[in-house]
Amino acid sequence: MTPSKVKPTKNTKAQIEVTEETLLKIAKEITVKFIEVGRITPASFETTFQNIYSTIATTVRNTNKS
Repeated sequence: MTPSKVKPTKNTKAQIEVTEETLLKIAKEITVKFIEVGRITPASFETTFQNIYSTIATTVRNTNKS
């Protein structure tokens, strides 16, 4: 997946802005893998997908701040 924007910072590190679409695609791919290996059932899909998405979003946003 290609980052949508790269913004240079004073520390010569690049910050990557990740779109909501990219976050959803990543969460979907992880969820599909969990379904394939039997870790997620249809009954637990909604809660598990929300947890996966929020974990990825939080991680990406915290990484971009540093």
